Amino acid sequence: MKLLRTLSRVLRATVHVVRGVWTIRTEFGRLTPSQTQWVVREWTRRMLVIMGVELEVRGTPPEQGPLLQVANHISWLDILVMNAARPSRFVSKADAQHWPVLGTLITGSGTLYIERSSRRDAMRMVHHMAERLSLGDILSVFPEGTTGDGRELLPFHANLLQSAIAAKAPVLPVGLRFVHIQTGATHGAPVFVGETTLIGSVWATLSADHLKAVVHYGEPQRDDGRDRRTWANDLRGEIDRLRRAER
Repeated sequence: MKLLRTLSRVLRATVHVVRGVWTIRTEFGRLTPSQTQWVVREWTRRMLVIMGVELEVRGTPPEQGPLLQVANHISWLDILVMNAARPSRFVSKADAQHWPVLGTLITGSGTLYIERSSRRDAMRMVHHMAERLSLGDILSVFPEGTTGDGRELLPFHANLLQSAIAAKAPVLPVGLRFVHIQTGATHGAPVFVGETTLIGSVWATLSADHLKAVVHYGEPQRDDGRDRRTWANDLRGEIDRLRRAER
């Protein structure tokens, strides 16, 4: 029965993805930014329902930019759950745009891509992000630079925080966690680390029971004269607190 349920989820998710790609290619060019955000939010919320992922939002999602959201990184699912809570423009590693199907979806939602191994590209992205923030965008970054196991945070890279300093924009810490609905314990199904393949992680998520995604918003903060490294360290501590917080 579990296999049949998983296969049903795979089928329904595939149909939903196809609809999403069609919407991106036929409608996004005609929609206003606010209309696009609404479509992205509703599409991702429906996808979570299809996948059997419950969404819990704690704190207050941002209403408008300019704002840089900074979150811990566990899985490919992070982008979906954050967009379901409040759509934004993500900054992601360049190879994500080549992911089968998912790459088309996250590119269509306005993702900015960066070659993380290139210092020159990091500087280009800082300038581009500062421009987008100056235009009032909400951007989202994962300063760990890669996914973790959901139990401990990796060190934060501070480079992209320079965009908020340059644009004089606030930063919003966001704690992410995947938990078992019944026990509240960390749920490992969506984890995407080590030798785990994207397909394997997607299958594990679709097969999972009692999976809940918790998106916990903190309070926006300014740099207040801090350099980017100090600020990154302070944000890491706050995000760690948010993701561990009990109701």
